[in-house]
Amino acid sequence: MPHDAAVTGIGMGVGPDGKNVPAVILTARDEYLPIFITNDQAQSIRHALSGEPFERPLTHDLLIEMVTEFGGAIDAIRIDELADGTFYAKIDAERYVDGQPETFAFDARPSDAIALAVRSECPITVSDEILDAAGRDPDEIEVEEPEQREDDELVPDDIFSDDPDE
Repeated sequence: MPHDAAVTGIGMGVGPDGKNVPAVILTARDEYLPIFITNDQAQSIRHALSGEPFERPLTHDLLIEMVTEFGGAIDAIRIDELADGTFYAKIDAERYVDGQPETFAFDARPSDAIALAVRSECPITVSDEILDAAGRDPDEIEVEEPEQREDDELVPDDIFSDDPDE
């Protein structure tokens, strides 16, 4: 069963190599779903969440503009697979040809899909299987909104932790 998800924020976690790694935190079924992403993806999602204008279109802004110009729309994002520690997402889109809807489903990285969802204000859904495998109790994770430096990079010591006492 799919559950509606919301982007709670961007945090930093510690990856398997001990380095800080950004993560987008989704909330669904009263659970947190942390998904590790790249710094670029974190910045793109953060810009979209804040509504901050960027002097030039970012890739996700450009894609939304192109899809719209070609008569299409992004309808929904689904995070529906987890294999070997990697999340997979689908972008559901449509366009109208001669007044008839034509639907598409595109495979995508969850970070790209989420960046597009935030910009297009379309729903994000997460399956029970994903939440059963990777969902976390909100008490287990401390989520902090990262601070920004002048160079627009995330401050590396903004961390969410598995230990709520840290």
